[in-house]
Amino acid sequence: MWRCKLLLFWCIVVSLALGARSDDSGSDVRDVKTSQGTVRGHKNPDHGVYAFYSIPYATTPTGSQRFKAPLPGPAWLQPLDAVDKHIVCPQMFNPYISSKVMQEECLVASVYVPDTKDKKIPVVVYVHGGAFQIGFGDMIPPFSFVKNKNVIAVTFNYRLGINGFLCLGTKEAPGNAGLKDQLALLRWVKKNIANFGGNPDDITIVGGSAGSVSVDLLMLSKAAKGLFTKVIPESGAAVGAIALQVNPIEDAKNFARNLGFAQIDNFYALQEYFLNSPLDTFYKDTNLFKPNSTFGFTPCVERDTGAEIFLDDAPVNIIKNGKYKKLPMLFGFDEMEGLLQVPKFDEWKGKMNEKFSDFLPVDLQFEDDAEKEKVAYMVKNFYFGDKLVDENSIMGYINFFTDIAFAYPTMLSVKLHTDAGHNQIYLYEYSFVDEDTPIVPHTNLRGATHCAQTLHVMDGRKYMNPLDINESESYKRMQVILQDLWYNFITTGKPIPDDRVITSEGTALPEWPAVGANRSPHMSLGVEIELQTTLLQKRTEFWDGIYSKYYKVPVPPPTPPPRPHSEL
Repeated sequence: MWRCKLLLFWCIVVSLALGARSDDSGSDVRDVKTSQGTVRGHKNPDHGVYAFYSIPYATTPTGSQRFKAPLPGPAWLQPLDAVDKHIVCPQMFNPYISSKVMQEECLVASVYVPDTKDKKIPVVVYVHGGAFQIGFGDMIPPFSFVKNKNVIAVTFNYRLGINGFLCLGTKEAPGNAGLKDQLALLRWVKKNIANFGGNPDDITIVGGSAGSVSVDLLMLSKAAKGLFTKVIPESGAAVGAIALQVNPIEDAKNFARNLGFAQIDNFYALQEYFLNSPLDTFYKDTNLFKPNSTFGFTPCVERDTGAEIFLDDAPVNIIKNGKYKKLPMLFGFDEMEGLLQVPKFDEWKGKMNEKFSDFLPVDLQFEDDAEKEKVAYMVKNFYFGDKLVDENSIMGYINFFTDIAFAYPTMLSVKLHTDAGHNQIYLYEYSFVDEDTPIVPHTNLRGATHCAQTLHVMDGRKYMNPLDINESESYKRMQVILQDLWYNFITTGKPIPDDRVITSEGTALPEWPAVGANRSPHMSLGVEIELQTTLLQKRTEFWDGIYSKYYKVPVPPPTPPPRPHSEL
């Protein structure tokens, strides 16, 4: 479920899109010149795609500089053998990194190039997911999409958790280091991708989950302007509770307190604790999910500290003011995103019955506890009626977590964008299931879980279950359709342009217009591909009523207090 992808690229310099070895169409090795030096890729024997792994696109600042923007990458004189070094950034333990090399110097990218002499190939940069806490660029290698669609794909690592997203509003910890890594990667791609055969003026950024939030934020960032041309956020929006820290100073204090640090109210002692403690001190927690739809350290609105700012205002304000480049968007989520939280069901069902208010999204604010409990009662009644949260009402549980973390933020974002005049958003809900899709616990239903569309486009089942290679015919057919839709959008800015209403396997597709001011229409990507009207209208309007009254707009950290005279 975390296998959603990001792209990090290196700086490429001189001419000759492909090095001397690239002219030999029978070669299994290809040299490409970059601004740092030559990189040597190898053809994957199973896919026929050239892979350039572990290219250091930037340098990780360390020690007391660890929370700042990345530094320029290294240079080399001899060709860099771009083999997979299995590098991941520091993070809490998770099953995906058991065989990886976790290290602080982790800002590496992989480039996947089809076996062709074509130039100006469309470029796709994948931003991986993982709640901004876990993951790495090559969780799902994009071999299938690159081979089938003749695109160049880039994946990459970025700093995670506290190392990527501590936000104190100081020069030492300004915030959004992980997003500034993404910015550095995109600059590297823009500068170098032509030498791999890619078109630097035709770059699409794609991400699932935290990667989806990231690409949505990248579109809103002034610093990222001009680095890409199209955006595909899959299961996550910049205006959601999972996207931004509402109170980053309190988050830092609570984190330090949980690690046993006592001087949390001494701002500069707190900062010194984060600057000077061993980095691995901060990655011992394995509890990824919090009841209030937060995951830990995530992006923030930055205070001006004199350095480049990634995000200078709350996304909701940026969109309302229309102060961003309105790029074509293929934007959507899965029917049962809330299946992500089913592993917590047995732990949380009792707590939801005891105090449902603990599960309200963190970006809601109330005058007092009485008002909060009143809203909590309304929400619980909307999803569960007069029933307990238990095995008989698990679909209410799934719908609740679908809406607060993914579906409603997407629908709110769509409304804000269209109200601001954005008329190139193509909205979808992915609901495809087949006989291999697991049954929802305590039901006889199947549903598309978090990032299911990402896995399907990227052929992710093979990487999640390498021993399960028996894909159903309906799954294969749907994958062809999805790859066609995504490729259409990457190359034209529309998932179904007029000249591509028939997929490569012969399926006729319906017209897919951009979503309008009433959040309609959307494309239902299920067993059947159908254009439908307003998506989740009743549930969306319910949350419209709550967020219009209680939304807490994220703000930057306050100005730090004066330093004590003894420290001056």
